[in-house]
Amino acid sequence: MGEWYFEYEIQVNRPGLLGDIASLLGMLRVNIVTINGVDEVRRGMLVKAEKDESIERFISIVSTMDHINITKFRIPKLRDRLAVRHGHYIPKDADEKNTFRFVRSELGILVDFMAELFKKEGHKLIGIRGMPRVGKTESIVAASVCANKRWIFLSSTMIKQTVRNALIGDEFNGNNIFILDGAVTRRSNDERHQQLVREMMHMETIKVIEHPDIFVQHSEYRLEDFDYIIELRNHPDEEITYELIDKNNMMSSVNDFGGFNF
Repeated sequence: MGEWYFEYEIQVNRPGLLGDIASLLGMLRVNIVTINGVDEVRRGMLVKAEKDESIERFISIVSTMDHINITKFRIPKLRDRLAVRHGHYIPKDADEKNTFRFVRSELGILVDFMAELFKKEGHKLIGIRGMPRVGKTESIVAASVCANKRWIFLSSTMIKQTVRNALIGDEFNGNNIFILDGAVTRRSNDERHQQLVREMMHMETIKVIEHPDIFVQHSEYRLEDFDYIIELRNHPDEEITYELIDKNNMMSSVNDFGGFNF
């Protein structure tokens, strides 16, 4: 049974409009899986049908309706599924197609988005930008829980500054989520930590790097190597500046007596 994403913009919001569309789908033996409003004037739905002909007939008929304008009809993408689930689309950068933007009030959508990425097997390199205490690390951990994956911190300032220089037991598992803070790793003088990071980066697994711009400054990697870049802000107009991030990490290092290695 095939699945499609159908979205339309309401031109005239008359009573019974949704009922007419739902009835048409029912007559053509097309099942509605999920339906929701998307960004105020649009409505999206995931539909399933055993025969492609049913879907083709539906689109042919609904295209003649005066009160709606079809905006999308395709095999559903991740952003389509999340739009129906949460009621609006995740914004993408117009120039950088792999960059997705969130604000702190959308942490639920962010966790859902990352969890779907984490569920997919194989290599994935994800960078997440944001100012201190905006919710980056907490969102990564929550998404790992939702995806039923174990998370491993290689470097972090979540509780206190942490720098790992070795993994033990089944931590070297391609099914784990590896998390590192690019600012902390860049400042570390521990060669064992740097070697561990290099080994992890060559593993066929999911890596999430906070402050990817700082991480790539002194590494063999470039921002173009990242499959996804996520930006998280307290509000849409917040500027992500690395001077404050570096200062915050320096203070964390002093307060924690240099952090700890293990």
